[in-house]
Amino acid sequence: MSGQIIGLQDWFETPPGRYLLAWEQAQFDEAVADIFGYHALQLGLGCVDGLRANRMPHRWLATTDPVVPAPRAAFLTDFAALPFSANSLDLVVLPHTLELSPDPHATLREVERVLVPEGRVVICGLNPASLWGMRQRRARLYQRLGFGELFLPEAGDFIGYWRLRDWLRLLSFEVESGRFGAYRPAVRSDAWLERCRWFDRAGERWWPIFGAVYFLVAVKRVRGMRLLSADWRRASQRASAPVPIAGRVHRGPPTSSTSSEGHGF
Repeated sequence: MSGQIIGLQDWFETPPGRYLLAWEQAQFDEAVADIFGYHALQLGLGCVDGLRANRMPHRWLATTDPVVPAPRAAFLTDFAALPFSANSLDLVVLPHTLELSPDPHATLREVERVLVPEGRVVICGLNPASLWGMRQRRARLYQRLGFGELFLPEAGDFIGYWRLRDWLRLLSFEVESGRFGAYRPAVRSDAWLERCRWFDRAGERWWPIFGAVYFLVAVKRVRGMRLLSADWRRASQRASAPVPIAGRVHRGPPTSSTSSEGHGF
């Protein structure tokens, strides 16, 4: 392949991009299928439909690029200043959004702001500690020497999995699940990717943290808040009902027959 890929959207049309996209789409479909609520948002990368399997009635795609094709109607916005009020969204998905953002910290803080307590954020990103990441770093070194070609897109910066978990913890998110995927070598052709199919099975077993991409789900926790169960009204009614005092028997006024018998008349 000649020329240099400069955008992730274009890169997903290459053989390794399609391979990665298929894995990520399957992860999003599985992760969001059973997340319930009313309002869900995807930030960026319209070629991945991160909300496809979700059943919330209101789902949006926010983008910063007006020419990128999208699986549903999209709106333009700054990811660091979303047009939603605080505590208003139940789910936000970030497909490579943070690594492509000019200020990933600000984007993540904004996600925390708009999520409701116990709302979820679903994130995927390229793993710098992988065969693909190592090839990209080597290619960047060669480019500084005047030759070589990047394997992954030029735009964006890798954010390591453990580094991202630290960011989430500082924002009071709790990581609910995390995994890695796409273990095949950094090759460019469909034929070689197919020949290396067995790497996926071996990687999950023998070197699970070195997948080309990571995927995680985190929950927004709010300290001091206790969620009420669905039957809280019935429980409240039961708690307020009168309870008899043990050992006390209510006696009504004596009848005339009882009085006569009690006094021997």
